[in-house]
Amino acid sequence: MQKDNIFSKEIKKQFEFDEEVATVFDDMLDRSVPFYKEVINLVSKLCVQYTKEGDRITDLGCSTATTLIDIYKKSPHRLKLTGYDNSKAMLKRAKRKVAAFGADIELVEKDFIKDEIDSSKIIIANYTLQFVRPSKREELLKKIYESLEKNGIFIFNEKVIYEDPKLNKQMIDIYYDFKKQKGYSEYEISKKREALENVLIPYSDNENISLAKKCGFKDVWIIFKWANFSCYLATI
Repeated sequence: MQKDNIFSKEIKKQFEFDEEVATVFDDMLDRSVPFYKEVINLVSKLCVQYTKEGDRITDLGCSTATTLIDIYKKSPHRLKLTGYDNSKAMLKRAKRKVAAFGADIELVEKDFIKDEIDSSKIIIANYTLQFVRPSKREELLKKIYESLEKNGIFIFNEKVIYEDPKLNKQMIDIYYDFKKQKGYSEYEISKKREALENVLIPYSDNENISLAKKCGFKDVWIIFKWANFSCYLATI
């Protein structure tokens, strides 16, 4: 796994999921998302419990296919595992990983904001909605809801903000301490924050839950939380 040092140098463009990012993406996630491995393990185990032979699980913004590979390894039954991503670079890395594991996973280059989503028992979106423009987020959530089969679930992870400004700043400071402990410098943290401005737009827990319910989901639970990161499970 190649180390992420992208922001150790001057970067003058906004953050994008290009070849440079794809090359170090697994390390970036491990060092930028608190309890990433534990969350993926939780998501995978839930997916196995909620599915039976032949069910489809679709991962929106599958990046390097880490979640789908983990589900494949854990599932005692054969599943239709599908990953969508609009980044050629990410899918290139994902295909290499899938081949290395000998996993039966379909990877599709698709703009799922515009295009159809296959009917699925479970839809996953790990740290994906936060990169969707707010004006398009409700439309996408409605599409996700309509694409779920009877008794289906939607699992999504998001970086979140707090509605109280003081608490929000405290949580951001704690998160930056986490990144420093993972080896990122103050300069790297600052430069990545600048690159992500107006690209990653987080909502609060209340906003995420309210929007999901507005789009038809019956119940939305927070099933894991650390500071300004939340994992949700939504039912139809």
